[in-house]
This record gives sequence, C-alpha cells and structure tokens, in this order.
Amino acid sequence: MARKDPMALGLAALNKLAGAKTLDKLGIRGVTEKAVYHGTKNGFAAIGTAQRTFKKAKGSGNAERPATNPTGVFDLNPTEDQQMMVEVISDFATEVLRPGAEAAEKVNATPAEVLAQTAEFGLTLINIPENLGGLDAERSATTGVLVNEALAEGDMGQAVACLAPAAVATAISLWGTAAQQETYLPAFASDDIPAAALVVSEPHMLADPFELKTTAKRSGDGFVLNGLKSGVIRGAEAELFIVAADLEGTGPSMFIVEAKSEGLSVADDPSMGLRAASLTRLKLEDVQVPADAILGSTDDYREMIRLSRLAWAGLALGTGKAVLNYVKEYVNTRIAFGEPISYRQAVAFTVADMATELEGMRLVTLRAASRADQGSDFAREASLARNFAGRYGMQIGTDGVQMLGGHGFVKEHPVERWYRDLRAVGVLEGGVLV
Repeated sequence: MARKDPMALGLAALNKLAGAKTLDKLGIRGVTEKAVYHGTKNGFAAIGTAQRTFKKAKGSGNAERPATNPTGVFDLNPTEDQQMMVEVISDFATEVLRPGAEAAEKVNATPAEVLAQTAEFGLTLINIPENLGGLDAERSATTGVLVNEALAEGDMGQAVACLAPAAVATAISLWGTAAQQETYLPAFASDDIPAAALVVSEPHMLADPFELKTTAKRSGDGFVLNGLKSGVIRGAEAELFIVAADLEGTGPSMFIVEAKSEGLSVADDPSMGLRAASLTRLKLEDVQVPADAILGSTDDYREMIRLSRLAWAGLALGTGKAVLNYVKEYVNTRIAFGEPISYRQAVAFTVADMATELEGMRLVTLRAASRADQGSDFAREASLARNFAGRYGMQIGTDGVQMLGGHGFVKEHPVERWYRDLRAVGVLEGGVLV
C-alpha cells in the first residue's frame, strides 16, 4: 500500500467536509448571495488600505526546494493519495462551487467563505516545505493537474480564484531564496492566507510572455518596474504579487512586489469569462523594489510559464468534462420527433468527438506533468498541452453550445458560461501554477 504523505494526511482529515450535511452546517450553500465585488470600477485606484507587513528574513544557506520522487514510469493511474484528494475536492466542487457558480459570476467575485474552505484543503500548503509550516513531502505537478481538474469541473472561475494564492506560494517554494521563503511562505501556511497573484498577462495584441512590455530597470541597489498587466486574479484585494517583467540585459524575470509598494494601482478588467475570479488590471508606475525582490532566474521564468500552462490545461480538462457530461445527459433526454436527439447520427458523432478530444487533452497534459515530475525536459510536452487545451477545449465548449441549440445560448443552462471560461485557456498566462 502506498505511503501516506503529510499532504494526503492533511486532506484526509477533511474528507467529510464535502458532505451535504457538513456544508449545510457550515452555511456555505448560501454564501454566494453575500458575495461582494471588491474590484474598482472607476479607473485605476490604489490597492487596499489595510495590507499586512511581511517581515523581511535574512535567511541562510540554500533555499529548500520541494523534492520529487521520480519513478521513471509514465502511469495514468493516480496514486492512492492522489485519488483521495481528487475525491475530496470533487465533492467540494460538486456541492459548493457548482451550485454557487451563477451567483458568483453575477457579482464578479468568489465568496470569502468559499475561499476560506478551499484554504482548509491545504491548496497553498502543497508545495511549501514542512519546516515552514507546509505539507510538502514530495512535489508533484501531476497532483496539481488533478486538483485543478477536479476544482474546475465545479466552476473554473471560482477555481482560479481559490488557486491564485497557491500559485504564488508554489513559485516562492520552487525558486525563492532561503530569505524569500522565510519572509513570505509562513503567511501562506497560516490561518489568514493572503490574497496573492502571479501576474504575467499583458493587454496587448498577440502578447507574448517571453516578449514582455513591462520593464524592470536597475536603479541603485534595486529595480524600478513600469508597465500594465491584465487578467490579474483578485488584484484589488491582493497583498502580494509576483510580477513578470523584462529585465534590461537579462530578459523576462519574476519580481516579488508587495501591494503596499508606491506606484501600484488596480482597475476593473471586465472579462468574457472567469468573472468569479475578480480579474483586474495592474498598473506599475516607477515601482521600486529592492535587489532581493528578483525571484529565480530567466530559466526559472521559462519553467514557470510551462508549469502555468499545465495548470490551465488541468482547468480546461475539468471544465471540458463538465460540458461533456452535461451534453450527454441533455441529448439523451431531449426528445424531438418522438425520440432522443442522441439517436441522430450527427449528434452522436459530435458527442463522440468531444469525448475523444477530451481524452487527447488529458493524455498529453498528464504526460507533460509526468515528465516534469521525473525531472525531464518537458518544454515540448507543455507546449502540446497548451495547444491541445486551447484548441480542443474551445472546440468542446463550442460543440456543447451547439448541441443544446437555442438552450446553449441562454443562461438557463451553464454551458454558455463554460464556453466563455474555456476561452481563457488559450489567452491568459500565469495566474495559476502546478
């Protein structure tokens, strides 16, 4: 029997959380009605007034990196620990995220109560070293993909909002110095997890994460950042950012920027999908950060982009699965001319294509994650996963709307929302990480 690691044991203690009676007791079912949109609506404004202070740590020695346990075998069967996590999170997604999705989208925010409950699942702790309060025993990108898939099957918008702080914690765990880890990671292992965002996307035509318009220039003993970012998850309430910027003479790099830094401002960024993620734009005007704010190297930045694309692919898998399951039930119960419309060859073939495309996406995504876990080069596989998730994810969404006919175009059915959410997979960069 597989060994139970601390991450799985922590989640095992919560395996009843997703039960219906527990949810009613916690009062989560109705929290979406209380959600409040925190984004700014009247142009750029300074970020929140009450921001925590991260106490700088000196640190010593090399930073502790989350370890992997490569087996050398590509196996599509989840481990016992992974299966347990998927079951817990799937129940949560079904009982909490799915019923609250419509209300969360209307107010452009994920309820604080939902965010608090996903924090209890240990999403931000998975890749934090144990000596800093985390649950990490062995790092696994595959586990991250499976978690993202399970959450997104409930609702991608709320899933992204819940996963955003974990992306920042993961990045600092993977590429941060000992001082950076000791400064910031304890907050993500506390009972009061800060809102945080991994910021890469820019509002420019054909934006390329490797050709950034946001710049970082050396100034004295630090750097000065200037630029405009888009698709920033929960940006108005964020207390910490990891900002991607082009460092003169070096190339694309990551910088840790605290929200209280002068020169930062946010504005509402109305979006086609992912509305529950409270997307904003982030403007940086002569934002000064110290020399130790740089996170990792240019090579680390490239790895971050790949791992982020795998995270988005995992989200596409979950949402695509939701579309497929909904469409299968619809075409089998929708009666036209005295028989279910699934009896019609064109409908049956389209649904079969959706299932085939979803399995192809899943295979290539898990293969890429597996290679990442083995410490092998996964640049090619990550690119394929991004391509498949962006192309076929969108095709599944399109076919889902088409199969419902007029019903697919109205909000009475969730397929139109899933269609809009899936469009983000091929557009956004950063934000989430495995």
